[in-house]
Amino acid sequence: MAVESEKLMDAEDPRLKKTYYTQMTLFRRAATPLVLGIFKLLAQVKVEGKEKAPAHGALILAANHLTNFDVLPLQIALPRPIFFMGKEELFRSPLMDWAFRQLGGFPVYRGANDEWAMHHAEMVLCRGQVLGIFPEGTRSRGKGLKPAKTGAARLAMKLNCPILPVALHGTQTMMRKFPRRSTIWVSIGDPIYPNAQDTHASLTDRVMFAIAEMLPEHLRGAYQYHPPGF
Repeated sequence: MAVESEKLMDAEDPRLKKTYYTQMTLFRRAATPLVLGIFKLLAQVKVEGKEKAPAHGALILAANHLTNFDVLPLQIALPRPIFFMGKEELFRSPLMDWAFRQLGGFPVYRGANDEWAMHHAEMVLCRGQVLGIFPEGTRSRGKGLKPAKTGAARLAMKLNCPILPVALHGTQTMMRKFPRRSTIWVSIGDPIYPNAQDTHASLTDRVMFAIAEMLPEHLRGAYQYHPPGF
């Protein structure tokens, strides 16, 4: 796979002056066990289909998005480090910006054609890493899947890499039973590969219907009704 070395991007974009990582940092190596260990005190994570996740090579993890906690059970479910694309609002605090960058996160400006974010996402994949994306683009807060954006499909088709559909639920009710631990379910589906007949929209739909089928019916939202033969 190859990425264009130069992109036409806004020279005033503050992200151009910062370092965003595509490899494990020392901070991430030290902090991850601590953060996940604390999370496991609050919730037990039950994973199905872990064996379906490719152990090597570029991979796009596409998951439904319920709360800001979602990244933690997803990282617990997958043994490989995940590099997440996140909304830029999470990076506005200098401290959180530094921490998220160290942990492999990078910001995307929602509602815009963010060339920088797509370029960095390509870099993550070209280094054989796992790119985490929430195709809905925002949290559903347990109200069902929202219509998805096509960014994951665009990357998969451009770089010819698989998309791993992942469904999770339980984060939307975390802490309601405190001090008892919550239960979070993570289901991993079969990798979905782009084919010659795919469009960005059709590949996106294939991924989202795969996610919906692994979710409880009340969380399927816009993908509740799977067209016969799709």
